[in-house]
Amino acid sequence: FVFKPMDRENARVVSAWTYERPYDLYNTPMEARHQTVDYLTDHRNHYYLITDEHENLLAYCCFGKEGQVSGGDYEDDALDLGLGMRPDLTGQGQGNLFVQAVIDFAIEHYAPGSLRVTIAEFNKRAQRVWQKAGFRFEQRFERHHDRMPFVVLTREA
Repeated sequence: FVFKPMDRENARVVSAWTYERPYDLYNTPMEARHQTVDYLTDHRNHYYLITDEHENLLAYCCFGKEGQVSGGDYEDDALDLGLGMRPDLTGQGQGNLFVQAVIDFAIEHYAPGSLRVTIAEFNKRAQRVWQKAGFRFEQRFERHHDRMPFVVLTREA
């Protein structure tokens, strides 16, 4: 995998990705796409695109506060991670490869002591992938604005 800072062209593509239910909560509403592109390409937000060697967009990730969800307890020192895979690549058993690549990139570029990921509670598929990578349950909470439940998983870097 190749990691590059998010650019406007790929941010437009990512913001238009459409996931099937129940994963449609990750879809960006049409009216928010322009704002999302600006957010994803702001270098302070640490978003990266993940491509193959032929520059085909496969996924994107983020590091830091952008991986957090309102309502969670993020007092412990850890680097927060976020990952979004292209919709047609989900559910095919490739998640482990992407998760490990994100972990390796995080350790190499940020040198954290520990890593943290926040996942919608219903998304058992994502939880299993991160747990296979050594992450353990830390907490459960409800997101502030809609009470949707999330879980936080952590591991040492």
